[in-house]
Amino acid sequence: MNIRNQWLISILLITTVVACTPTVRVATDKPITINLNVKIEHEITVKVDKELDDLFASDSALF
Repeated sequence: MNIRNQWLISILLITTVVACTPTVRVATDKPITINLNVKIEHEITVKVDKELDDLFASDSALF
């Protein structure tokens, strides 16, 4: 085989491989929309010990 035949075979192989690559097409007229209707609720419960509540309610200094 000479160089010219090797080049021709190489080019044919490359074009065959490139021609067989898969393509993905999305056929839609409308844009894709994603609805994120998320309702987040949280509840924070703070329980204070009665002694601490009395301590903070008094006029005396903590330190």
